Amino acid sequence: MRKLFLGDEAIAQGALDAGLSGVYAYPGTPSTEITEFIQHSPLARERGVHSRWSTNEKTAMEAALGMSFMGKRALVCMKHVGLNVCADPFVNSAMTGVNGGLVVLVADDPSMHSSQDEQDSRFYGKFAMLPIFEPSSQQEAYDMMAVAFDYSEQQKLPVLMRVTTRMAHSRAVVEVKGEARKENELNYNAEASSWVLLPANARRRNDKVTAQQLVLEEDAEKSPYNKTHPVPPCEEGGKHPLGVIASGIGYNYVMESLSSSESALPILKISQYPLPRKLVRKMLETCEKVLIVEEGQPFIEDIVRGVSPIDGKLVSADCQVFGRLDGTLPRTGELTPDTVKKALVSIVNFQLSINNGFAPCEDVVARPPALCQGCGHRDVYTALNEVLKEYENPRVFGDIGCYTLGFLPPYKAIHSCVDMGASITMAKGAADAGQWPSVAVIGDSTFTHSGMTGLLDAINEDANITVIISDNLTTGMTGGQDSAGTNKFEAICRGLGLSDEHLHVVIPLPKNMPEITEILRREINYKGTSVIIPRRECIQTLQRHLKVKKLNS
Repeated sequence: MRKLFLGDEAIAQGALDAGLSGVYAYPGTPSTEITEFIQHSPLARERGVHSRWSTNEKTAMEAALGMSFMGKRALVCMKHVGLNVCADPFVNSAMTGVNGGLVVLVADDPSMHSSQDEQDSRFYGKFAMLPIFEPSSQQEAYDMMAVAFDYSEQQKLPVLMRVTTRMAHSRAVVEVKGEARKENELNYNAEASSWVLLPANARRRNDKVTAQQLVLEEDAEKSPYNKTHPVPPCEEGGKHPLGVIASGIGYNYVMESLSSSESALPILKISQYPLPRKLVRKMLETCEKVLIVEEGQPFIEDIVRGVSPIDGKLVSADCQVFGRLDGTLPRTGELTPDTVKKALVSIVNFQLSINNGFAPCEDVVARPPALCQGCGHRDVYTALNEVLKEYENPRVFGDIGCYTLGFLPPYKAIHSCVDMGASITMAKGAADAGQWPSVAVIGDSTFTHSGMTGLLDAINEDANITVIISDNLTTGMTGGQDSAGTNKFEAICRGLGLSDEHLHVVIPLPKNMPEITEILRREINYKGTSVIIPRRECIQTLQRHLKVKKLNS
């Protein structure tokens, strides 16, 4: 059966067809569509596959470990910065191992389309000593899910599957199986001596996982996803003028760059790690020059250049290595077929027909992102700016969400945005340093993701900060998914120890500006921790709900 799938959708269908019992995730572009696809899948509904959003990536990873502990197959999905949030259970999952198959899907975001950085999740996989899969096409993304779950159960380790934005959000025709594998039965084969990470148990597991690396690398050497294109042999003693080592979607860019007459170029495709060092060494020994094409950071290139040994020896100086580190390919941002073509031309002067694309139109005006018309965050910033102009050097610490756009004109309302939940703790730290007013602005979903512990710190010390939880009743930035704390925020704040006297709920509308500004002014002047919750539904989800209501009426 042939389907037109986004990369994310191919991954989701592949997981379902591999016998998935649960997906655990927090919305994060470019990974969000995986969980959404499973949520709307008739097969998932029929089987009762878990697909509800988790509060954050750490809770998602831990819940998936629990499902694996009981012998069933689980998928964890997140964007690259989400892997930072769940790093503790992720790294320790190599020490516990798995019972049911566990795949950790991470979508990296080169060029930072919707992210704070360009980190490459392959480094996390190497750090945790876990096998890594990196599909180069939507078809591979689908096929690899079954292979990854099988391999996870075979090696008793989680598998990290890494994709990038273009793989996640581009479409291709995918050949899918006609029938899904049955789910694993519940079993009690997990051994406490592996899962209880007391030092004695952890040391034993650490020795085992470390020794396993040789097995994982040998499997990578034989993997059908790691292959060298057959090329005519050189004359005796001769070398090919150029070879290419390409991984993931970078392999696609290489193939798009070469005509059929140039396809005899030696190409080593890598989509399963640890790095198959023997295959790499063979490429280096048979080529005068090697171009390394990988999306993200120079993960492979670092090793090939001799930062790490290959077969116990440093890379031979007889082979010149080109890539991102020497500027042959851009050091930052996404690759494209054009940048790969230009790199090939610069090395060996291939006569490739480079498509320079369309010249930008000088008359087109840039359209930076902006808060939607009618968004409640607009009224929050209007009121906040109105009050803060009365104070000298106020500081507003922002967070991750739609409301981060309050940094841009016309509001220019926030001074920082570092990571999920940092607004409250940064505001507290600034207040500890003597800053006043010190204000935190955080969204509803971000507050339950990572903000509650920061607020507890502030309440415990009665820090002189004002916290604004801008509640639009959804996870707005990623498309309107459910927010874990909806209708619970007042109870959460009280449970953390905040007094009712300094907890306020307001409706951010122009007609309510006098009330909102009066409350803001009073709580800023209060020498302690206070919380204001402006609550109004996201304009986008409101319109959808009204449309559904109209259709059903």
